[in-house]
Amino acid sequence: MNTKLLSATTFIIVTLSSAPIMADIEKTLKQCAECHGESGNSDKETMPTIAGISEVYFTDTMEAFKEGDRPASTVKRKGKKDTDMQAIAKQLNEDQISQLAKYFAKQKFILKPQAFDKAQAKAGKKLHKKYCEKCHEKGGSSSEDDAGILAGQQKIYLKKSLDEIIKGEREVGKKMMKRVNKVKEKFGDEGFIQLIQYYISQGSKK
Repeated sequence: MNTKLLSATTFIIVTLSSAPIMADIEKTLKQCAECHGESGNSDKETMPTIAGISEVYFTDTMEAFKEGDRPASTVKRKGKKDTDMQAIAKQLNEDQISQLAKYFAKQKFILKPQAFDKAQAKAGKKLHKKYCEKCHEKGGSSSEDDAGILAGQQKIYLKKSLDEIIKGEREVGKKMMKRVNKVKEKFGDEGFIQLIQYYISQGSKK
């Protein structure tokens, strides 16, 4: 077969086979925006911003929802059926999750300005450097370590996430759980409050 014809045929086949997937992704992105905002930047206190997170972290998180290893709150939708992230993740195949991961990884994370306590944020910065920086680099703002972005997230979302981890409701790595337990043992709830204050303070820095 002619090389040019073969290339053209391959292109057409790939394009046609990916068209339904992309159509599904467009539909799913609209659903994502209901909770996580346009381009993944959340304007809801209980929802995380997912813009700018790494492809690996996005994929791992979706798989955790699929397997039921990560709890998901029910989302009330006016005029639509209630849903949650476990249900949404189970509806997506591997290719669709990969496409979504690529899309959100390319979006810009917009820090959320919030009121914070300067003294607690200062104490939280020290705790972060000692217990969290190895995995959540650059003060929790980096996505290059394939961990979640913490800096500039919503305060209520951060507290909810920490509560799930502390109570063992969300499965995390042994190293992370060990560090969480150390903070709890040495500083109690105040330590987590200080960490949260540090992370939300970064959304107010100019």
